[in-house]
Amino acid sequence: MITEEIREGLFRLQDPAYRDFQAPLVPGCDEQIFIGVRTPELRRYARDLGRREDIGEFLNDLPHFYFDENQLHAFIVSGIRDFDRCLEETECFLPYIDNWATCDQFSPKVFAKHLPELDACIRRWIRDEHPYTVRFGIGMRMRYFLDEQFQPEYLEEVASIDREEYYIRMMIAWYFATALAKQYDAALPYIVQQRLPLWTHNKTIQKAVESYRITPEQKEALRSLRRKK
Repeated sequence: MITEEIREGLFRLQDPAYRDFQAPLVPGCDEQIFIGVRTPELRRYARDLGRREDIGEFLNDLPHFYFDENQLHAFIVSGIRDFDRCLEETECFLPYIDNWATCDQFSPKVFAKHLPELDACIRRWIRDEHPYTVRFGIGMRMRYFLDEQFQPEYLEEVASIDREEYYIRMMIAWYFATALAKQYDAALPYIVQQRLPLWTHNKTIQKAVESYRITPEQKEALRSLRRKK
């Protein structure tokens, strides 16, 4: 089976030192699920596997056991050039993502050419029950809709997500920090008017003042808007 072949290939690429370094960076995952393949190696392997006609067997073999298999899966799907097929594989994979690293590195390239269709998907993903589907949706909104495609309503869309999961709250803060860097005037009222929960509000400011895209004057203004517990 191709799944067994791929697993053997991953172990041939294993770097034990990298495994030991990587495992603590992904809380909530048992260290036994880490093989320890570096990301550039995984991306190269994914490009090779993506050309195989039988790759669907691996993509359908969910859930995967190893973290590295999930990373590989994300990179394979990210390279699919047909939008409809890529979206179908994305929808199948999202419920099985169980960590921030796979979620954040999962970024299909073809989405950039189909933003109206992606917009509709994002509206659905951020209302999903699965936390990493929500995080993925926010990430796609941040990646593709804070520049030319920006609409002020997107800020309210993200601000209205009422979830307590840490990795959702962190992504909301990341989104607003990036919005402050790219759409400062539109995003600032959400801080001034304290329209985000206290933790998210302060985390947004923390991440924003760490950004090189925020001016010193803007950083000073944001620091003055920190809220006390």
